[in-house]
Amino acid sequence: MKVSRREALKSITGASLLGMLPTASSEIDKLSARNSTRAFKHSVCRWPYSGKSLEELCEAAVDIGIESIELLNPEDFETISRYGLTCAMANSVPLSLTDGFNDPSLHEKLKQEYYELIPKVAEAGFEKIICFSGNRRGLDDETGLDNCARGLEAVVKRAAEYELIICMELLNSKVDHADYQCDHTEWGVALCEKLGEPNFKLLYDIYHMQIMEGDIIATIRKHHPYIAHYHTGGVPGRNEIDETQELNYQAIMRAISETNFDGYVAQEFIPTNTNVFASLQQGVEICDV
Repeated sequence: MKVSRREALKSITGASLLGMLPTASSEIDKLSARNSTRAFKHSVCRWPYSGKSLEELCEAAVDIGIESIELLNPEDFETISRYGLTCAMANSVPLSLTDGFNDPSLHEKLKQEYYELIPKVAEAGFEKIICFSGNRRGLDDETGLDNCARGLEAVVKRAAEYELIICMELLNSKVDHADYQCDHTEWGVALCEKLGEPNFKLLYDIYHMQIMEGDIIATIRKHHPYIAHYHTGGVPGRNEIDETQELNYQAIMRAISETNFDGYVAQEFIPTNTNVFASLQQGVEICDV
């Protein structure tokens, strides 16, 4: 059964358990040693593993050598920190992919929500927070761009005070997120240029952009200065990123490496293997170029 990010996130919000003993320092040392030899810093999105507790995902991440579990809310930060993990991309709270910065009637509400969230993310020692354009609802691209820039200006400046980066995710409007506005790289780049703030970047989701525009490697080479984060996923189906689907992830990762990217690549596919963590390990190994 296909599960959307929105549905999965609803099922796991606030589900982290407290009171667990800290992970042994030897496990954290093992994680650091393994990642020192890797081309990328690796992350995994929480929502595809909603059938597992956050603690189980933390244990698997440490074992595989993943440094981050992302798309988390503040109540989850303490749990991952006990395992020596970071959150490479924090959720917006409350999370909405459809009601975003392209709607001026939401600007004040979004400002208040991000102003409350930004200090929490900074206090936890994390660096990036996700944001969304929202659905078009009849807006043309230029108007949506102007609205997003106006709404984001104060939020991005506030984030800069805490040395945080706000990242807008590129999503497909063809299969998964009908009517979403930030659905092409060029539009996202135009928003980055319009804002003109170094701490506003794009979250380039490879799965989504393959569906919308293809030409993944050329796009990354052209627009990498505007990209602060990457998500993976197999096309078609958003499943494992192996030879069963149309993208050559090793070639894509080599192209990212050539840009001297020093951020995180996050696995965001939905495992079909009953051993979900075996699929996760395979994804990380494929991306280790």
